[in-house]
Amino acid sequence: MTETIAIKKLTTIASDATRKLQRIWMPLWRVLSFSPADDLISTEKNLSVAIQRGSLSIAYGIRFLSRITIRGVREYFFEEGRYPHPKEIVSSLALAASEFGAVKKDVILSIPKAWSVIRTAEFPSTIKENISAVVSYEMDRLTPFNSEEVFYDFRVLRDNDERLTLLLMATKMETLRPYIDALKEDGFGVRGITVNLSGMAALCRYMDDRADHIFVEIDEKGYEGALSVEGNITHTISDNFIAGDDKTKTDKISEDIKSLVDAAKVQGKSPQVAALLKDKSPTLRELFKLKSNLPLKIIGETDMRLRTPVPYKEIPYAAVGSVIQSLWPKAKGLNLLDRGVHEKQKTPILPTVILMLATAVLFILYMIAPLKVEKNRLSLISSQIEQKKEEVRKVESLKKESDEISAEINTINDFKKDRHMTLDIFKELTSILPKTTWLTKLRITGTTVDIEGYASSAPELLSKLETSKYFKKVEFASSTIRDIRMNSEKFTIKMELEGAGKNEGEKPKDEKK
Repeated sequence: MTETIAIKKLTTIASDATRKLQRIWMPLWRVLSFSPADDLISTEKNLSVAIQRGSLSIAYGIRFLSRITIRGVREYFFEEGRYPHPKEIVSSLALAASEFGAVKKDVILSIPKAWSVIRTAEFPSTIKENISAVVSYEMDRLTPFNSEEVFYDFRVLRDNDERLTLLLMATKMETLRPYIDALKEDGFGVRGITVNLSGMAALCRYMDDRADHIFVEIDEKGYEGALSVEGNITHTISDNFIAGDDKTKTDKISEDIKSLVDAAKVQGKSPQVAALLKDKSPTLRELFKLKSNLPLKIIGETDMRLRTPVPYKEIPYAAVGSVIQSLWPKAKGLNLLDRGVHEKQKTPILPTVILMLATAVLFILYMIAPLKVEKNRLSLISSQIEQKKEEVRKVESLKKESDEISAEINTINDFKKDRHMTLDIFKELTSILPKTTWLTKLRITGTTVDIEGYASSAPELLSKLETSKYFKKVEFASSTIRDIRMNSEKFTIKMELEGAGKNEGEKPKDEKK
């Protein structure tokens, strides 16, 4: 039990991781595999011819940067109830193409539902690998014709574990061959065959970008319509009016539309009804609006999100729908000319490789460029350093000389602070001693001063010398002697220098700082 729970947890984690990787990888792959021919940026032109009972409509459109524009429309009418002949189509198309300035010669041929077989079919899922061959083989069972007699195409609508549900459209070659040959003789190639209902389904979806629609076209002779689910026709209706008033016609149409609504509900869909009312009876128009219980849009009376050269009411919608189906990437129209052969669109390898290489180169440059810039910057700095080295050496030499001179100056200043200058002592003695005193001997040492000489009164000298800021401990070194001859007293005085032997920076006691 525990192992089962663990396996389930691992499976859930792996599934979540796979989904996250897909969400990241798919946009990246979309960019890497982007082609210049992609629908988002490529320019595409189309000339479509729609064959209808009693009329022929032609439309010319262009897609540029995902925007579709109808450049020209023409509609030609014939005897009521008759389809146009091949020569009538060729002449009308040549005239219209000349008026439109359409250079492109290939056309899309859109045929009425009455010329086609539209149905769904189920097959075992085992045919998935060889589905085209199986459809071709089963053609005589699915239609009144064999595969060699028809133009046809198909699409997978649903794919579950056991069954495949296909949408099949087919038309008899014998009916279309005269038209194709006549167009070819006049220089027009046919590059696609579709059904008017399929083009109208694409047009309805393009008008409001809803996935599910019920389309019905009503004229004086009858009506035809289809249920389109996510762009694919799954059910069709059609009938002719034999007799009856407008109410009888409306009831008949409403009953068939209800069958399409019921088919949509089985698939869990709530489609919108889009109606093209060619019957000019106002009574039928009002009754049809009242009978419809679903959101209803009358084509030609509301905005179509489509640029056209004529008012909406004058547009031949069958041909315009064929243009939309061929130019709009979201449309899911079938091309009966393919006869069930679907070539897988190849991802353009060359642009992908070029883009991946360019991305790799840009990434390498992104990683290397900062290193290259820093290397160049370092080289420039080194070059500047080399240029400044000589100047630095000169500055260092000058700094060294400056330091030596500063040291000598400091030594001299220190010496001056620690020792009194001899001249200062001389000057001090000269200013202090009376004029009647003269010296016979002066001895100055680092800490003491000794003087000998004659003075009229030797004791007076002591008091004068003691007042000096340079001397202290002034005393007689020996007794004074009276010299009669000189009429003076001979003295010998010793004294110490003020501040001698003290710390550097200490000033004499009377010296102001």
